[in-house]
Amino acid sequence: MTNIDFIRQTVSTSAQNIQNTVQLLNEDCTIPFISRYRKDKTGNLDEVVIEQIAKQNQAYDAIVKRKDAILKSISEQKALTPELEKKISQSFDLNELEDFYLPFKKKKKTRADVARENGLEPLAKIIMAQNNDNIDLISSKYLNEKVRNEDEALQGARDIIAEWINENSYVRKQMRRLFNRKSTITTKVVKTKKDDDNAQKFNQYFDWSEPLTKAPSHRLLAMLRAENEGFVKMKIEIENEEAIDLISEVVIKNNNDTTPHLQLAIEDSYKRLLAPAISNEALQEAKAKADANSIGVFANNLGQLLLAPPLGEKRILAIDPGFRSGCKIVCLDKKGDLLYNETIFPHAPQKEETMAMKKIRSMVNSYKIDAISIGNGTASRETEFFIKKIAFDKPVQVFIVSEAGASVYSASKIAREEFPNYDVTVRGAISIGRRLSDPLAELVKIDPKAIGVGQYQHDVDQGKLKEELDTVVVRCVNSVGVNINTASKHLLGYVSGIGEKLAENIVAYRSENGPFEDRKQLKKVPRLGEKAYQQGVAFIRISNAKNPLDNSAVHPEAYPIVEKMAKDLKLSVNDLIANKEKTALIKPENYITTEIGLLGLKDIIKELEKPGLDPRKSAKIFEFDAHVKSIKDVKIGMVLPGIVNNITNFGCFVDIGIKESGLVHISQLKAGFVSDVNEVVKLHQHVQVKVTEIDEERKRIQLSMIL
Repeated sequence: MTNIDFIRQTVSTSAQNIQNTVQLLNEDCTIPFISRYRKDKTGNLDEVVIEQIAKQNQAYDAIVKRKDAILKSISEQKALTPELEKKISQSFDLNELEDFYLPFKKKKKTRADVARENGLEPLAKIIMAQNNDNIDLISSKYLNEKVRNEDEALQGARDIIAEWINENSYVRKQMRRLFNRKSTITTKVVKTKKDDDNAQKFNQYFDWSEPLTKAPSHRLLAMLRAENEGFVKMKIEIENEEAIDLISEVVIKNNNDTTPHLQLAIEDSYKRLLAPAISNEALQEAKAKADANSIGVFANNLGQLLLAPPLGEKRILAIDPGFRSGCKIVCLDKKGDLLYNETIFPHAPQKEETMAMKKIRSMVNSYKIDAISIGNGTASRETEFFIKKIAFDKPVQVFIVSEAGASVYSASKIAREEFPNYDVTVRGAISIGRRLSDPLAELVKIDPKAIGVGQYQHDVDQGKLKEELDTVVVRCVNSVGVNINTASKHLLGYVSGIGEKLAENIVAYRSENGPFEDRKQLKKVPRLGEKAYQQGVAFIRISNAKNPLDNSAVHPEAYPIVEKMAKDLKLSVNDLIANKEKTALIKPENYITTEIGLLGLKDIIKELEKPGLDPRKSAKIFEFDAHVKSIKDVKIGMVLPGIVNNITNFGCFVDIGIKESGLVHISQLKAGFVSDVNEVVKLHQHVQVKVTEIDEERKRIQLSMIL
């Protein structure tokens, strides 16, 4: 099987598209570049499918590498038969490959090994042949100083047979199928931990059982956490009788004197060797699926968060609200640079409201503030009410901004590098302000796990989680494009083909030589070669560049084509850009080249109509219910405005303007069946919710969007 055949098993596209995509990946092309600028080669595959192809190609390489290692190991043991070599060569299932290798794998000394050392393997072979009736008499021939009687001889032979059964690849495959179809996951409370306060959050799993295939990812991960924390014991089981009967059908061929011994060996093999191994494998497989599901939810949420509507280049006054320690205020210019910082105390215990109002009014006027950004943590609502009491000389928009992860950023190395002369409180307020103007540019500086928009993110495979989240950040950054003259090195590091080191070099070059005037200048950046230039240049933007195409998603390799289009229409490139009437006259089929086909040309024409258009929507003001300030104000039956602030497989959490977010269960998202929460809601969506249940003691609120 070739890598292309292997990939086609999971990716629905033609072999040619896969072949071309793999070739581009092998040429060190990035996924954003391939999906955006090589559509004609890939058949218009999007980034998600190209990522699938890349992962499956890596999986194929890993299987081939493992097969080579297995073949080499068995060959060195002089045990590789032509039949076994053929089986291994034809298999592309890692479980099956490990089954083939199991008899040859180095392992700790087993009961079967001891029996072999005691000379009992011939007896085991006689029993397995199932041709002799007087097996007790035959066993007496195998007595020696280490095997004192017939019972010991037969036990040793059965130990060897049990190991053979365990190592039989067909038996293991059948057991695997049985566990995959019929296993049950069961949890029981550890009695000594039952009354532990921390155990109570897992009380539904104190006596729980359900089919493993039916356990949703969030429930399985919760059970695993409960077990890891020592509150419950978990088992993966199937009906023993069915498993033993299935093995018996494979092993037992005759009914004679050997049958009871085979039956004992089968039961021992199943309970001691097969069931623990296959049940653990089934659990690991279910955990891997749950991880993938949970990581998918997190990645989807992160993507929505990163692409949240930006306010754009505005002068912002940002507030990190607080009570006793006061509200930290920063004033930022259009580029997000710090102009001024101050602390005010409008709330109890100081309650210097009049003075605080004067200071805010003065700052708004002095720094020509366009908008106010308030963090949504402690004292957020009180600060919002305070700000709305102030009579400004001009309209000033007020936004509530998620401050999740702001404290992580403010104490990070990145924040210290950016603002070495300011403490964590000032840095946190700056982050709150910058999140309003450009969420993407600010959030890329924070470890995605600290943003808190996932489910059980600390329980999943951390390597896979990081890989997936990095992929999402890259996808988002390149879908928007980056202004090379204002972007931080952290944002530039996610640009296709650039990376951390080249991003540092770009910023250093910019500091020494002033702003970039055209894309070609990128080639002057130290260590930025032709490949990096080809992969990254079209994802950077240069506003007010000499060539207007430098502020668009048109790749420089296509500039000659655009120039020819303009020339054919008797226009300059400047006059063609954003001229819908003229771009409508372009016939893309007239401009096909070996590199750029019809799909690429249609993209170019679309970009010429709206060059450099930000795919994100504009930020909208949102107002919570002014009468609801804490959970004590919430009453059953209330209909309240809210913002979706987290999405899980079982529903979404909605911020209704108090400390506690309410849960809208998947069954309450809309009338009728909902299979995917994301079909109904998106992160940061403004919604109307009805309060259906309040548990003030546990600080839990149940909501419904079915009004």
